[in-house]
Amino acid sequence: MKNPKPRRRVLVVSNGTQTYDYIASLLPSDEFEPPTLAASGGEAKRLLLSTDFDILVINAPLPDEFGLDFALDAAAVANAAAGHMGVLLLTKADLYEQVSFRAEDAGILTLPKPVQRQTLYTSLKLLAAVSTRLAKMEQRARTLEEKMMDIRLVNRAKWLLISHLGMNETDAHYYIEKQAMDTRRSRREIAEDVIRTYDS
Repeated sequence: MKNPKPRRRVLVVSNGTQTYDYIASLLPSDEFEPPTLAASGGEAKRLLLSTDFDILVINAPLPDEFGLDFALDAAAVANAAAGHMGVLLLTKADLYEQVSFRAEDAGILTLPKPVQRQTLYTSLKLLAAVSTRLAKMEQRARTLEEKMMDIRLVNRAKWLLISHLGMNETDAHYYIEKQAMDTRRSRREIAEDVIRTYDS
């Protein structure tokens, strides 16, 4: 039996509940948690500090700002933190071209209002797919970075064994491998012990 996919979190920022209700009615409950509503940019910023969301939908204009600068800031923060949040900005049709022009380089999807139900649903599903892909890439990058750190620490430990105990590189490598096997610990943990002992 396959494990169920984790449900995605959506934050809807809108002045009023009509857009929120519309979006909530589109999202399959087995794929999405009930969306969270923020009535202003300020409230949304506070929520983003405390909760990780997969999708941010901004229905411009907001009561305390237009919404484009907030969308740009949110996308920049997500990118800087290697985050995976997708951003969708809904704007009036007569402003669509200029808003989209500014938003697209930040990876923000922009749609003109009114939005047809199928278009909005497809856009949300697209953002969900991109969010999932980015989350997997982020995890792979973290794993690769950890492996590279392991290699650096083991190499540093080997050179310390060579310089302090007169081992050659093969013996130093064997020593770390054997200690890891005998103590049922990782090579990184053994390397850290060697570094603590000899790098003072």
